[in-house]
Amino acid sequence: MLLENKVPVIYGAGGPIGGAVARAFAREGARVFLAGRTLAKLDTVANEIRSTGGSASTIVVDATDEQAVDSCVDAVVEQAGSLDISFNLISYGDVQQPLTMLSAEDFLQPITTAMRTHFLTTRAAARHMIRCGSGVILAFGGSGPHTLPGLGGFKIALDALEELRRQWACELGQHGIRVVPSKRGMSPSPSRRASPCARRSPLRLSRRAC
Repeated sequence: MLLENKVPVIYGAGGPIGGAVARAFAREGARVFLAGRTLAKLDTVANEIRSTGGSASTIVVDATDEQAVDSCVDAVVEQAGSLDISFNLISYGDVQQPLTMLSAEDFLQPITTAMRTHFLTTRAAARHMIRCGSGVILAFGGSGPHTLPGLGGFKIALDALEELRRQWACELGQHGIRVVPSKRGMSPSPSRRASPCARRSPLRLSRRAC
């Protein structure tokens, strides 16, 4: 199996997309750790995975909380021995309305949430992955050349994420860590083409172990 013995932590795993990713990873042999704020939703996904013979553990964590994220990743590594994939799929709480109708708070909400959570989850994972010399950072969504009216700060948040991924890729590539955007129905982004750590499929992981 493609992900046999690999250890991913999936933030937002209680949601529809996060749950689907977790189930797919488990089917490929991964030992998945489901992270999110609502235990009941995480347990639902974990029980589905276990019912089909997969391995799943749950961790309640707010992915915008610095200490909680660091503790979450430390706990995963302590329990599993390594961390191979970090996948952030949390929602940003965006309000999608024309800009003229938004408050400053509603405009900034998705931007600040996206930046904070992706910085924290990537940093926490990278600190462990650097010691192993391998790993994959995945993030759902990304920037593109087009936008639509009424998206509020959401599209701007995606643009900011694209630049954050570029910076992480630049700094982590030398350590064997790939930073890969996951974009449905889109061609590879410039950050993926330019990144030394994003030239292969995100699921084709090194067999190197810590």
